[in-house]
Amino acid sequence: MQRILSTFLFVSKKLTPELLALIRQNRFQAVEIFASRSHFDYATKSEVRTIAQALSDNHLQLNSLHAPTSRDLSIHREGGAPLSITEVERVRRIEAMDELRRVIDVAEDLPYSRLILHMGGSRELADPRKRDAAFSSLEHLGLHAHHAGVTLCIENTTSEMGDPSYLRAFVDDTRLTSVRFNFDIGHAYLAEGPEDERVVKSFEPLRSLIVNVHIHDNHGEKDEHLPPYDGSIDWPAALKLFRSVPGPELPLTIELKEKTGPEARPLSDQLAAAANSVDRLEEDRSAAD
Repeated sequence: MQRILSTFLFVSKKLTPELLALIRQNRFQAVEIFASRSHFDYATKSEVRTIAQALSDNHLQLNSLHAPTSRDLSIHREGGAPLSITEVERVRRIEAMDELRRVIDVAEDLPYSRLILHMGGSRELADPRKRDAAFSSLEHLGLHAHHAGVTLCIENTTSEMGDPSYLRAFVDDTRLTSVRFNFDIGHAYLAEGPEDERVVKSFEPLRSLIVNVHIHDNHGEKDEHLPPYDGSIDWPAALKLFRSVPGPELPLTIELKEKTGPEARPLSDQLAAAANSVDRLEEDRSAAD
C-alpha cells in the first residue's frame, strides 16, 4: 500500500519545499496536490519547477492533482466564486475550462497521471442544462488531457450531480470513454440509507471505472474529513471492498481537513495523526491477507 497524502490538509498555506520535506519525514511516499493558486500556483512555471525539484529531492511521487474549486486567488479558497465544469453560462464555462487547461499543463514540467474533478458544487442539483455543460467541458478537456498524459477522474460528492448512480449514467450515456472515477469514501458514507450499506451502495455503480480513492472518516452526518478510525466507517470492510477491484491496487489517498481556530493543532501533530491512521490501515490490510 503506497502512503499518499493530499495537501488539502494545509491548503490555506503556501506549498513549499519545507512542507514537502515534513510530509516525507512522516513516512509518506506520494502526494496529491490541491490546485488552489494561493497554495500551489500551477500557472507559474517557476513555481511548478520548484515543487518538481522539491518532490524529487524528497523522493516523493506526485500521484494526482485536485482541480481548483474556486476562482478566488485569496488564501481562503472557500470565499471565492465557484469554478465549475457545469457552468451553464458559456463565457463562465470557457473561463473555467481555460483555468483547468492550465492545471493540466502542469504535466509539461511536473508529470502526473490523474486530475480529480467535481461535478459542480457540494449542493449542485441535477439539471439537464448543467449536465450538457459538463459534457461539453469534459469533451474538450479530455482531448487536452489525453495529449498531456493525464486522466480526468470525476469524484462522487454529496450533491445530486455527484451521486454515484448519476455519475455512472452520465458517463455511459455521453460515451466519454476516457473519463474515470475517484471514489471518495467519506462522501459515500454520507449517502442516505443504513450506515452499513452506504459505502457499498455508492461503490458499485462506479466500480469498473474507479482508478483512485480518497479516504477520510466521519460519523455519518457531516463531511468532517477525519483521519481513518476517528469516525465510524468500517475500515476493514472498506479495504476488502477496494481490494475486490480487479487489476492494479487502487491508490488510497488520505484527504484530511485542515484544522483552524481554537481546535487547531500544530501541523506536525496533524501529520503524525495522518501517518498513524495509515499504519492502522496497513495493519488491517495485512491481517486480511
